[in-house]
Amino acid sequence: MFAIYKREMRAYFTSPVGYMFCAIFFAVSAFLFMLYNVQAGEDAHYPSYFSILLYLFIIIIPLLTMKLISEERKMRTDQLITTAPVTLGGIVMGKYLAALTMFGGSFVLTSIVYYIPLAMYGTPNTAMYAGCVIGVFLVGSAFISIGIFISSLTENQFISALGTIAAIVFLLLVSALNSYINNETIRNFLSGLSVTSRYAYFSNGIFSYDALLYFISISAVFLFLTIRVFEKRRWSNS
Repeated sequence: MFAIYKREMRAYFTSPVGYMFCAIFFAVSAFLFMLYNVQAGEDAHYPSYFSILLYLFIIIIPLLTMKLISEERKMRTDQLITTAPVTLGGIVMGKYLAALTMFGGSFVLTSIVYYIPLAMYGTPNTAMYAGCVIGVFLVGSAFISIGIFISSLTENQFISALGTIAAIVFLLLVSALNSYINNETIRNFLSGLSVTSRYAYFSNGIFSYDALLYFISISAVFLFLTIRVFEKRRWSNS
């Protein structure tokens, strides 16, 4: 698994993908932080910054995941990987952890840097700020697992990116659909899928074990499904 992890981390910085991700994330997050906190003055509200940041995932998460497995399929190197002395779970986890490191490292770094002026020139609610950071990280980790699964389904990176974008948009906006649906069963089902309603606990400084389990479950389910896709392909090639 560690060999796969190192391979993917190296790939991010030997291609434009890693640099594009960092450039977009740092630039947009800095702009949003300045807009919602620095320029807002006494009306600064950092939970709004983190909430808007979730919608940036529509762009940056597909950047990280679109080629993780789809490129392997296109170059036919997936057959070599699946026959290597590493478990399929190790392969998937290595790729997942590499993408999570890119996202988590960038996000945590900016969160620490942005907290410094808040603490210097104000009295931020540390519990709420930490809750927002944890919540955004959990949402990002769940979306990465979805992106990896979609990447395993196709050898076309463009289709992989579009599929991941569609899935993220759906999960972010699914709660808004409830206002247009009268059926109570469907409303409850959509509420159960909502990412934003679970994230709201953390953004209010409340550590919810149910919300934590929800995000961990999403990651676990889609990583498991990705492993199953690998298994199916290995058996079909044998």
